[in-house]
Amino acid sequence: MNSSNSSGGGGGGESGGQASNSSEGGGRLFTGNDPVRLSVTTALAQIFVWPFVYIDLFMFVVFLKRHVLRAEARYMLFAQTLIADTAFLLSTNFVVITYQVFLLLPVRACLPLALLMGGLTHVSPTTIVAMCVERYVAICLPLRHVHIFSPGRTLLVIALVWLIAFSKPFIDFMLFLSYVTQSYFDRPAFCYYEIILLEDWHMIMRGNLFILNYVLVLLILAFCYGSIMHVARRASGQNKQAASKGQRTLLFHVLQLVMCTLEVTGPLIEARVLKTGNVNTYLIVRYFNFLAFSVFSRAMSPLVYGLRDEKFNAGMRYYARCGMSQVSGVDEKPNARPDV
Repeated sequence: MNSSNSSGGGGGGESGGQASNSSEGGGRLFTGNDPVRLSVTTALAQIFVWPFVYIDLFMFVVFLKRHVLRAEARYMLFAQTLIADTAFLLSTNFVVITYQVFLLLPVRACLPLALLMGGLTHVSPTTIVAMCVERYVAICLPLRHVHIFSPGRTLLVIALVWLIAFSKPFIDFMLFLSYVTQSYFDRPAFCYYEIILLEDWHMIMRGNLFILNYVLVLLILAFCYGSIMHVARRASGQNKQAASKGQRTLLFHVLQLVMCTLEVTGPLIEARVLKTGNVNTYLIVRYFNFLAFSVFSRAMSPLVYGLRDEKFNAGMRYYARCGMSQVSGVDEKPNARPDV
């Protein structure tokens, strides 16, 4: 997702005043003129955001408490999406609340939060690629999987994921510093990502790099899926079942990636709606993008993963019942074939 949607109804650029639209130094802020709509949409955001935050935190606690989960690379990678998505939901929710109370902060105070949201936006898609490659190695190169994705090397992969994710906002920030004036840092603004995207050429360059990035990602996913499908056709018995589950898992990751890709198209759609001159329609579209691509796209992974994965599902049921039930033997079989 483009973290610009994180305001749940904010605008792009600098702030002016609480009106349908205003300008200051070339930037615009769109707040609408319907306080009832603003209150309702903010309340709905809280209803949707907080349950998913609690679910993510609960699943992360389950991961920490179950050794059988901490020992497998795919669960280690999945745990990173839980951390990143929880941090992203909390930070974007903070922006939604500041928008509700019309809390404007100096740009210099907003920059750390904007850069944090920009980096967190890319953690989940990058982790999805790593998880797909891990499934490819597990299915197509099973004898080498334990060496390629050992716990130590998986930690290196995780570090690389976070480095790649935060390198993108870092580049944007460096470009931003090359042309921004010192007075801009003292101007009041909402803390969305567009405060560091002031030039048209910067926006175009960022969009082109994003397209190039996702074309590369789709090529990697296509290669992994094709290889797993080839193994599934040649395999038999238990190996065929594992390969088939690997195909379904990879398709699920492709769906996640599509959601992340659609997330970035949000600002383009919003810009076209804004050209119609209807600010309220623009804010509704922006709010829909926030719920659909910021909240629900990040809720899909923990919900589906927790329900369809035997080990995670057993651990969740165990701790949801405060340890009053037995965990159907998943921990007693450390050498058993993992779910795919």
